[in-house]
Parts: sequence; structure tokens; C-alpha cells
Amino acid sequence: MNREEREKNIEDLISKMTLEEKVSQLSFTSAAIERLGIPEYNWWNEALHGIARAGLATVFPQAIGLAATFDDEFVEKVASAISDEGRAKYNEASKRGNRGQYWGLTFWTPNINIFRDPRWGRGQETYGEDPCLTGRIGLAFVKGLQGKDPEHLKTAACAKHYAVHSGPEAQRHTFDAVVSKKDLFETYLPAFKLLVENGVETVMGAYNRTLGEPCCGSAYLLKEILRDRWQFKGHVVSDCWAIRDFHENHKVTGSFEESAALALNNGCDLNCGCTFPYLTAACKKGLVTEEAINTALRRLLWTRFKLGMFDAPGEDPYGKIGAEVINSEKHQALALEAARKSIVLLKNDKDASGRPLLPLNDQAGKILLIGPGAANAHALIANYHGLSPHLVTILEGLTEKIRGKFTLNMEYRQGSLMYEDIHKGFQTFGSAGHGDEPTFDLHGIDVVIACYGLDNAIEGEEGDAIASDSNGDRDSIELPEWQLKFLRRVRKAGKPVVLVLTGGSPIAFPEDIADAILFAWYPGERGGQAVADIIFGDTVPSGKLPVTFPVSTAQLPPYDDYSLTGRTYRYMTEKPLYPFGFGLSYTTFRFDSIELSSKEIAAGASVKAKVAVTNTGKRDAEEVVQIYISRGERAADDPITSLRAFRRAAVPAGKTVNVEFDLPAAAFESVDSRGEQVLLPGTYQVWAADAAPLPVSVEKGAVPPVSAGITVR
Repeated sequence: MNREEREKNIEDLISKMTLEEKVSQLSFTSAAIERLGIPEYNWWNEALHGIARAGLATVFPQAIGLAATFDDEFVEKVASAISDEGRAKYNEASKRGNRGQYWGLTFWTPNINIFRDPRWGRGQETYGEDPCLTGRIGLAFVKGLQGKDPEHLKTAACAKHYAVHSGPEAQRHTFDAVVSKKDLFETYLPAFKLLVENGVETVMGAYNRTLGEPCCGSAYLLKEILRDRWQFKGHVVSDCWAIRDFHENHKVTGSFEESAALALNNGCDLNCGCTFPYLTAACKKGLVTEEAINTALRRLLWTRFKLGMFDAPGEDPYGKIGAEVINSEKHQALALEAARKSIVLLKNDKDASGRPLLPLNDQAGKILLIGPGAANAHALIANYHGLSPHLVTILEGLTEKIRGKFTLNMEYRQGSLMYEDIHKGFQTFGSAGHGDEPTFDLHGIDVVIACYGLDNAIEGEEGDAIASDSNGDRDSIELPEWQLKFLRRVRKAGKPVVLVLTGGSPIAFPEDIADAILFAWYPGERGGQAVADIIFGDTVPSGKLPVTFPVSTAQLPPYDDYSLTGRTYRYMTEKPLYPFGFGLSYTTFRFDSIELSSKEIAAGASVKAKVAVTNTGKRDAEEVVQIYISRGERAADDPITSLRAFRRAAVPAGKTVNVEFDLPAAAFESVDSRGEQVLLPGTYQVWAADAAPLPVSVEKGAVPPVSAGITVR
């Protein structure tokens, strides 16, 4: 049916509902109204990196790993595969009368919060610390989920958690995030604005307060900014049981009725929780009007109509997607490609002959694989995950890789536990060390591959990370002491060490702990295969860090301080361990030049930037060209530099390619103390780099950046 028919049908349905029936539609468990032909519907579903909590699904790398690809076109393909699987599950479940939780078409993803502090356990769900990267990857994910049909949604995506939300997890039900208008509009809101302007169907409010108002009932966030300034046309959903927090934790209301009224009156349409059923009583008490209830209901019905839930048979273009797509071979291959693109090579020292340790070759000899991450499925799947029968751990990936390589041998020992300091773990190999010497025999071992870091038992959402003492957060970002102690003993044996770290957030560690270091994130169902492909050189690493890796916890501002001073590459003045955007390769690149189409730019105009990139090595590879802009006379609270564009480019060995960007005047804008976008006259520098153009970047091995000046009139 067309738009006019949908609008007419929606108004007709609303006119025939009682007040109680209307209210029954505003909770995530929307009741059936059989006399009107409205089936029951559960709005709660998850698709963070694959369909979650509904059995079989393709498990892609966790969101932070997808961000590390710096490839929004590819991420859209991943999200499209996920939405195909979601549609298939919905279609099959509906045939069987299953309309329960996790079988619907409204996915509460992506999480586009800014990963401002690496201690936050849910940072793994985000696309990192940068507004540009977060917005671009988030928008790609929304496009893949919602599809390209102008009249129908394949599934409905959700921009969450609105707004200024990134821990501490233990305080999220009581915390007030106090920020300046400059930080709010320059860092915390741009990704939300981009997704809203490009048609995201849903926005989810956060648990916390922002500037004194609970986010799910904030007149400032929901009415003034979201509806009035940005003209959002979709629906707003609360985080789960967040509205109950209004009176129980935030203490801004005194009852369920008052909390429900505050949320509804300020623009929250759907309640994940138990509070909106009190709207019937609130309406009878005069706290809300029936017309306000109608407005919320109208928005929710509009989403359901766009999803085809009231279409005639055969009218929904996605109604025939079948179960054969779920975890299909095509999607498994896509998961493998995603993992390969996401893994970041942080270090790759050369041996005495001048050859980098990685990639290993068929003459590597005897390999010792150790560590609690090697055979750990939890180090693959992260949080909000589905189930796959094709999980490939690092142990399995490496074992398969050496199949038929009869010049190689590999032993595996766990060696120590992930989270417990059990000293006897050092004796696993059963040899005769003394004192601080290794208590296991490394004689005859040519290379050690050590798999350590984090899994979803230590970082995640409040209540889910069972090994965390901080509600899913980390008190410190250092590699756990017992892991470090074990690795030091291995290191002391003098063998070459390849360290593979898993996790969803930055980990601080001494760089001398290994000769080569890979950061694999939570790489999904084919993660072990991807790690093995990179270790043995079948894949050239090309992932980039979407977050800065600090040297230590001591470099971080207080966790509950939402000011950006000292945070992220944009405001951090101390040298990090590894900079934002960083990642090495098995080849070498050179940025020959950056050419701007004009030396001046004014409001409403744009400038083209052309970057010449040469692959000076011997391997075909992909490089991520990143464009940063710095203002010559920046204020103290302005960013040092900001990512404004990026593109992944394939560059054959020995060849040069030109990578072009179109930079609008908005790329040179700043945000003033009132939160207004301003284009300030002056000189600016445009940088082409493969990591944030900080002094430490080149020291770590990044390609030296090139730059060009431009004047803003």
C-alpha cells in the first residue's frame, strides 16, 4: 500500500481503539487486538554484530572490530547480510505463530555512543572514539539493516544510547552526565544527527541523566534537539526499565504514573520496561492527554506498516527471504573477510637478518601455542551474540593452517588462566626451572604464539561480565598482572614471541613483551582462521585502531568526568601507546603528495583533495587513507586535529594510486560555546595520513603524513 493508504489505515485503527488498547501498544510487548486485526508484537530484538539471542546466526566481528576496518561500504554489506538473516527468522517464526522476544524486525542497534574512556565495558559495542568514524560506520550499518526500498523497511535500525552515555556501568541508573554545549555538539551528538538526517527509524534513550534531565524524558534532548532541530520522524524507545529509574533512582518523579507521563510528554513513544501501562491511570489523572498517547501510537504503527506487517500477502518485498540465508556459506565467507579486515598489526620487529618476524613461513620450525585465549570461544563472540556451529578458535585456525606443512610442528599448552593468578599454571610444561626462570622447557621451540587479553567475562554490560568486579567495566586498562607475569617468563627464555590479544577495548602493556603483536578484537565465528591467515601471510593485515591506546590507566582523566579534556586523540596531549587510526602492514606505503583543488574555501563551497599513495613493498595490499583537519589558531578547547574523511584503497605492489576526497566547508567548521556550528576564518592544515598525525604515529611505524594549507574566508 502507498503512503496515503497507510496513513488512512493508521488513523482508522486509532479511532477504533479504547484508551486501554492504545496504551497496550506502547510497551515493548505490544498486545494483540484481534478485533482490529492487530497481531501481538515484541519490539525487542538485537543485531549488534549478527542476529543475537535467537539461536543460529552468523557471528561477525564485534562492532569495535567492524569499525577497525575503516570501510563503511563493506560494513553496509555486513549489515545487509544480518538483516537478511533477521528477515528470514521473522518470516519463519511468523509462519509458526512465534511472535516472541528476539524474533521481530526492530533491531536496537547500532550503538553510536562515543568510546570516550577505555574502561567502559560496553565500549566494544561502539565504533570507537571519533565522531566522524562513528557516524560513517553507524550510517552504513543503518543502511544495511533498513534496506534500499523507499516504501518498505527490511528491518528497523535504532541509534542508541541517546545521549552522552559511556559509563560508568555501576552508576548508569543514577548518573548525571554534565557536559559543555561545545562537547555535546562537537563530539557526543554528531553521529546521532547524521543517522537521524539519513532516516534511521528509531532512537533509544539512555539510562543516565544528561544536563540534569533523564534522557528518556528529556525535553532538551527529545523535543528541542531531536524533534524540533533535527526533524526526526521515527519513534523513540526507552532503554529497558530506564523510565522506572525516573522515580526509583534519579528521583525526578514520585510515582510510576509521573514517570510514564514525563517520558511520553517529552517524546518517548515506546517503553522497554514496566512503566507505560500506568499511562491509563496517568491519563485519567490529567498527567497526559489521550492525544499525546495517539501521537506515540501513530509513530509506532507507522514503523510496523513500513515493515510490512499489515501488507497483503505478496506485497512485502522481503517476505520471501527464507531460512537458507541463515549462516549460509556466503555469510560465513563475509564473516571471515570482516575478521581479516579488522585485525590490527601493532608491532612487527625484525630479527638479526633484518626480516620481520611476521608473516611466518613454512620453515618456521616448531611452534608453541600458549595462552587462555587460544581455545577460547568467548574471545570470539563478545556480547550480544548469536550462535554459530562454525566457530573457529585461534587454536583451530592455526591447526588447520599447518595441515600438510610437514616442515612445521605445533604444540599447544594453555599455560595460565585468563583471570586468575594461579601460580601453578606456570608449571604446565613440567620442566625444571628455578626461581624466576621459566618452569617449563622451551628447548627446541622456534616461535611462541601467545594468546592473551580479554573476553566477554571481564568486559561487557552491567551484570553480564561475570568476572568483572566493576559491573562490566575495568578498573584498570593494563594487561592483567598474572598474564603479564607469565609472558615475562616466556620472554625471558629468549624465543621469538608473537602476541595475539583479544578484547573490545584498549589494553596497556609493555611493548617489549613480544616481537610481534596482533590485536584481534572479538573477531567473530571465523576469527581463528583470520588470525592464522595473517600470521602465515595469506592475508596482509590492514585494520586500523578506532580508539587510542593509552600507555597506562594513569594517563586517563577521572572515569566519571564527561569533559573531553585529555581524552581521545583529538584532545590528548600526552603520547599514547598507540595512536588512533594506527595499524601496520606486511608491505610499505608512501604518501607522495596531497593536492587541493583550491587554496581557499568559503561557506557553501567544497574543495577536492587528491592523495597519491605508493606501495613501495612487494605485497599487494590495502591502505586506509585518513584525512585530518587542524585549525591554525585553535582555541584551548578546540580539537588538536579531527578526522574528516577516510577511504580504504587497494594498492598493488610497486604501484601508485590516487585517492580523492570531496571536503565540504562543513569539514572546516568548529563548534562554539553555545553549541553552534561556526566557520571561522583563518588558516587550516589538511593532512593525509594512515594514523592520527601526531609525533608518536611515525615513531610507531606509521606512514609519514603529507599536508597542504588552505585558507577559510
